[in-house]
Amino acid sequence: MADEEDRKAVLARVHGKVQGVWYRGWTVDTANRLGLAGWVRNRGDGTVEALFAGPADAVDRMLEACRRGPSAAIVSDIAVEPARDPGPGVFEQRPTL
Repeated sequence: MADEEDRKAVLARVHGKVQGVWYRGWTVDTANRLGLAGWVRNRGDGTVEALFAGPADAVDRMLEACRRGPSAAIVSDIAVEPARDPGPGVFEQRPTL
């Protein structure tokens, strides 16, 4: 099926000043606007981690947006790796890991 072949899932780790700047809330809003499934959470090391899954072009747009983030964020780097696609669903904020 073409829709399944066009899906992409990635795990992204965002480095920089990304906690305490509404990064997770912004991520939830942006991912929902793009129709993505997955989650976002803070990590104890000061990074933000997110799983984005959905149409490949929407995932790519989300990753590009994450390089900027909300206005108070200062993103220094994003590490991205392929992830298992959880399938269609919601995008949610999870507790800190």
